[in-house]
Amino acid sequence: MRILPAIDLKDGKCVRLVRGDYATAHKVAEDACDTAKGFLAAGAQLIHMVDLDGAKDGSRQNYAVVKQVIDETGATVELGGGIRTMEDIAHVLSLGVSRVIIGSAAVKNPPLVKEACEKYGDKIAVGIDALSGTVRTEGWLKDSGMDFIEFAKLMESYGVKTIIFTDIDKDGMLSGPNFEQLGALRAAVSCGIVASGGVSTLEDIAKLRDMGIDEAIAGKAVYTGQLDVAEAIAVAEGK
Repeated sequence: MRILPAIDLKDGKCVRLVRGDYATAHKVAEDACDTAKGFLAAGAQLIHMVDLDGAKDGSRQNYAVVKQVIDETGATVELGGGIRTMEDIAHVLSLGVSRVIIGSAAVKNPPLVKEACEKYGDKIAVGIDALSGTVRTEGWLKDSGMDFIEFAKLMESYGVKTIIFTDIDKDGMLSGPNFEQLGALRAAVSCGIVASGGVSTLEDIAKLRDMGIDEAIAGKAVYTGQLDVAEAIAVAEGK
């Protein structure tokens, strides 16, 4: 299993939210490049970046920071937030991003995912953000009413190789992932699963690893010092 340290961007700054609430945004690091360098030094192979402004309003104001991180640190990066069209995907890939995360657009426009997978293959991931088992969109603000398992199966049928699953109730709460929902998802699809939200201890990581989860995003726990990235990576790799 791989650990993906997270860098969430709002107004060009590194922030964290609690349960996706933009009103809770608070700065957690001074510089995205320095943060990425620290993650790479700890052994991270892939950094998870989110454009929070893009997720909310489709703007691209954080793309310069994403490109700077890639160019200055050599990091391998995945990016999500506000990616809604084939043109958006092409633009993000042109920044040097290795994996593009389609979120709300996958729910609103499923054929986009199919087209993107046909063109870009495993460079496409789909983010499934769920609250009480149903998929949310628009930066988690709207309920699609769609069951997360059924939606995951649909995405896999379109050729999606990676699903990033977030239980919104767990995000930023340092209370552990939703193992029950992740287990149900693991049983339902064969594509790669990335656990997001609530990953906060080495025990969480060991349990996810043993469940057959492929990757886990570490966010708030890293910034509070509760989770050491190097130690997390060692546990994820079974060392």
